Amino acid sequence: MKEMTVFWLVSMIALFVIEAVTVNLVTIWFAFGALAALIVSLTGGPLWLQIVLFIAVTIVTLIPTRALAKKYFNKNKHQPTNADMVIGKECTVTEEIDNLAGTGAVRCMGKEWSARSRDGETIEKGRVVTAIAIEGVKLIVG
Repeated sequence: MKEMTVFWLVSMIALFVIEAVTVNLVTIWFAFGALAALIVSLTGGPLWLQIVLFIAVTIVTLIPTRALAKKYFNKNKHQPTNADMVIGKECTVTEEIDNLAGTGAVRCMGKEWSARSRDGETIEKGRVVTAIAIEGVKLIVG
């Protein structure tokens, strides 16, 4: 049983070190599972109990904390760019916007953009529109 104690101790330390180095919440749950198995091993518990406890503690710590981690650490999947500054700005149509024909352009904040209508309506040249979104390289206007 002494070799299992060493195994769980080395595993736990390695998992905590990996977690400290990566700080991605990847191995922390396994480290807690290894800690529980280490405690059982130190008290002379059987190998099957150590393995079951390792798995159980890993799952029990993983389920609630993984959801919280995703909620707080992956908040902003959208990376804002300088182009996002045009959203909400007024733009002048420089080429008639026709979604069916795949044509249209606007001038917004001094830059020329390919444009599409938000609701599919044709918008004539010279009209002032508002930039609503960016999809790929096209400005969606309304």
